Amino acid sequence: MRIVIVGGGKLGYHLATIMLDRKHDVRLIEKNKLRCMRLANELDVEVICGDGTEIETLEDAGTQNADCFIAVTGQDQDNLVASQLAKRQFKAIKVIARANDPRNMDALRILGADIVVSSTEIITNLIEQEVDIAEMHLLATLNKGRAGICTMTLPPDTALEGVTLKDVDLPESSLVISIVRGDAMMIPNGNTVIHANDEIVAVCEGKSQKQLLRVLRERK
Repeated sequence: MRIVIVGGGKLGYHLATIMLDRKHDVRLIEKNKLRCMRLANELDVEVICGDGTEIETLEDAGTQNADCFIAVTGQDQDNLVASQLAKRQFKAIKVIARANDPRNMDALRILGADIVVSSTEIITNLIEQEVDIAEMHLLATLNKGRAGICTMTLPPDTALEGVTLKDVDLPESSLVISIVRGDAMMIPNGNTVIHANDEIVAVCEGKSQKQLLRVLRERK
């Protein structure tokens, strides 16, 4: 998997180390020259010294059609611009951005990134998981990234049409906390009947997210 990381600070360094250990092709962008030299000496990775918000730098890092692009600088504005360019200009498949200020999470999600998080552990899981981010979205992280609040809209031909919640084989460590149907939101119980196009909001541990997606995306 080809991964481009913008930001060579503590978070970017640890992510690069983890991804290298897992045998991924990693490119790291950092604009501080002294930090670039240190990263190049300590990591077996290609380090591009430049600004991750500039098209030329992103081109040099091979952002075009990257499997995963991660913006983890200490500036949310830079993470937003880098994410927008990666997604719209370079067609990166999965774009993940760090939110240093939780108040900026919605802006980052709406304007640039597919997924916005703040934990090293949850970012690592999101890079490699097989979740189709066009179907399931991470709304927030919990317990320092060990769990998350996820949402998915059931397909029109869902196999769960007319099924009560208690009869859905949900994975362990997951809980449906609300269902949005049209303009109405309900807090479900075991007897709540599920219908096509319902938006399911659930809490689940990171390891359960793929299992939950498989259950919710099943079609007739």
